[in-house]
Amino acid sequence: MNPSRPGVLPPVDALVRRLAGVPGREDRLRHLEVLPAREAVHEDWPDWVPDDVRGAYAAQGVARPWRHQVVAADAAHAGDHVILATGTASGKSLAYQLPALSAIRAARGPRGERGASVLYLAPTKALAHDQLAGLSSLGLDVRLAAHDGDSSREERDWTRDFGEYVLTNPDMLHRSLLPAHHRWSRLLGSVQYVVVDECHHYRGVFGAHVSHVLRRLRRVCAIYGAHPTFVLASATVAEPEVTASRLTGLDVVALTRDDSPRGRVSLLLWEPPFTSHAGENGAPVRRAAASEVADLLADLVAEDVRTLAFIRSRRGAEQVALSASELLAEVDPSLPGRVAAYRGGYLPEERRALEAALRRGDLVGLAATNALELGIDISGLDAVLIAGFPGTRAAFWQQVGRAGRGAQDALGVLVAKDDPLDTYLVTHPDKLIGAPVEASVFDPANPHVMGPHLCAAAQEQPLTETDLPLFGPSAREVVDDLTTLGLLRRRPRGWFWTDRSRAADLADIRSAGGSPVQLVEAGTGRVVGTVDAGGAHNQAHAGAVYVHQGETWLVEDLDLEHHVATMRRAEPTYTTTAREVTDIGIVATRERRSWGGCELALGEVDVSHQVVSFLKRRQPSGEVVAEEPLDLPERTLRTTAVWWTVPDDVVAEAGLAAVDVPGAAHAAEHCSIGLLPLFATCDRWDIGGVSTARHADTGLLTVFVYDGHPGGAGFAERGFRTAVAWLDATREAIASCECATGCPSCIQSPKCGNQNNPLDKDGAILLLDALLSGAPRTAGQD
Repeated sequence: MNPSRPGVLPPVDALVRRLAGVPGREDRLRHLEVLPAREAVHEDWPDWVPDDVRGAYAAQGVARPWRHQVVAADAAHAGDHVILATGTASGKSLAYQLPALSAIRAARGPRGERGASVLYLAPTKALAHDQLAGLSSLGLDVRLAAHDGDSSREERDWTRDFGEYVLTNPDMLHRSLLPAHHRWSRLLGSVQYVVVDECHHYRGVFGAHVSHVLRRLRRVCAIYGAHPTFVLASATVAEPEVTASRLTGLDVVALTRDDSPRGRVSLLLWEPPFTSHAGENGAPVRRAAASEVADLLADLVAEDVRTLAFIRSRRGAEQVALSASELLAEVDPSLPGRVAAYRGGYLPEERRALEAALRRGDLVGLAATNALELGIDISGLDAVLIAGFPGTRAAFWQQVGRAGRGAQDALGVLVAKDDPLDTYLVTHPDKLIGAPVEASVFDPANPHVMGPHLCAAAQEQPLTETDLPLFGPSAREVVDDLTTLGLLRRRPRGWFWTDRSRAADLADIRSAGGSPVQLVEAGTGRVVGTVDAGGAHNQAHAGAVYVHQGETWLVEDLDLEHHVATMRRAEPTYTTTAREVTDIGIVATRERRSWGGCELALGEVDVSHQVVSFLKRRQPSGEVVAEEPLDLPERTLRTTAVWWTVPDDVVAEAGLAAVDVPGAAHAAEHCSIGLLPLFATCDRWDIGGVSTARHADTGLLTVFVYDGHPGGAGFAERGFRTAVAWLDATREAIASCECATGCPSCIQSPKCGNQNNPLDKDGAILLLDALLSGAPRTAGQD
């Protein structure tokens, strides 16, 4: 959009016709949805807000706040724990900053001594520093400080001694503030508010870890006499009061009414066509979503529409920007310079320069990773392109919400990738646009997560009987197990940590479980990152092409004894996929439901994996060009699974005798794994599956879907709770796919250890029909 015509998006109908009317694109637009505009509702400033705080916001153009901001600020000021769950760009920051800044100003001592402090927790450093910049721009006399991995020793010392509004993250709480709480006692004893921003980000095993970090924070603050009020914020969280309570262990009030203005939003669901290439087992392959987005980005930039394109990898963002620039050069030599890439890893000054160029209109198109998904202030955008469903409806709305900030109109385009979930969503728009966002699934009671945090808490201050309810009803059982193992020692004053090492190191809150493997750059010895032990077997073995934070590496060696994978940067023309032998055994059945003659169950299972080889696949076709053997040890995982069984007589009645029964079960398993992220906030790589025509423990055709984390992460349980809707969607995704015998958009899986063989598309539909014919359909049963 040209700055000379602010707030004016080219007529949407005409713009859509131009995008979809290019020869060859006629059938790519699957759905157009227009969300109506909304008027703002204002409210007066609360009386308790100091004049200088009110004046600082007024100087930035906030004459009067919106009503939901005042309602949330009043509740937090009164000491209520609050979650503000309003839309993207609805001003949630002001809602928690008002009580926080007011408390700091009111409690300061006569000589400027710190009387109250605020801890602000963000999931990314970029978001925390964006908040810091916004607070600094207010010009208030408040001592602001960022405390993260980039902070120098001097900065950390100043924060500890003088900081009033401290912006940090759960990792720093876990590894820095809480283990050394005696040194941070003056800050922790003055904490009046804890802000947990973008709280939907904390899900799965990571969410369970963060929930215990927050409980440890509450406990340590209480030691020094502080009982802070928690304020949580998210534009995209389902059941906000449930999520917030599970995360903090507190009763939390949910505020969901949004009184901010919003322009009209036009949403396009777009599906690339099949290409002439054939993939694995001759399956048809769709054009890559990133290639399609590059074309659309070039078209929108040529129309002077300020556009942000979300791409999943750093390398992909760079390639989309380059491709769009090349296409624009064919139209006008002056246009290529108006497109750039934006990704994690850029220097702060590079990032700020790109943001400023976009705001000025010097840049019209930006291809970005999800570094821009969260609430970082990029205003004035007209359109958002999304290369592939980002995994959850929550992330989808976060990304769409980056366009149309304020009351301006906006355009959002989701371009489906070759995947069952993407195909299902663009052909069933009501499951995306008309459905609520997913519940944030995480399980604080997972003993594999809780145990290390109880050890860390015992090192921070010996645990007592009165502490245990803070960590949940199963905490006493876990403490007893830790005592039996010798990790804790019982004394009259409570349970003590028995080791001299840091108990916090037991709980790597970013790890999926097991001893994390360090990723080390060959030659330099630089630690690039970590991967959990299971991920090392599957993704970081010798010879693997490993993508870390969007950069491509070739793994030279995996040393499991010393937990190190050595790798070097590379740009191979192929990707790798591990092949593994998997077996599963039922340990205990927690719940079961009868579905006519079939049965659905939830319980504990032991899963054994052994990676035996890896495949090299040529890109972009996906063609398998080589298979190389591996000699890696077997791993066993005890976790949670949902499974369903179909007896022989039902198999016969369904007419399955004439099809490949193992192939039908295998195909149903693949597609159900691909669709589960629609019902649980997980990625298909967080879960696994096993299918068999006759399982040793059940004696029947059985399909398992299990959590890929020790003890479970809540994903399989969510599948059990929503099984009818989940398996209905699975059946529909297979039946509605345009392919004849199966493809990556329905029953093929990129993580299959058996080269997607056997698979039977028609048999999977018959099998799911037989299973679902006896499923409950009454409200409340699923």
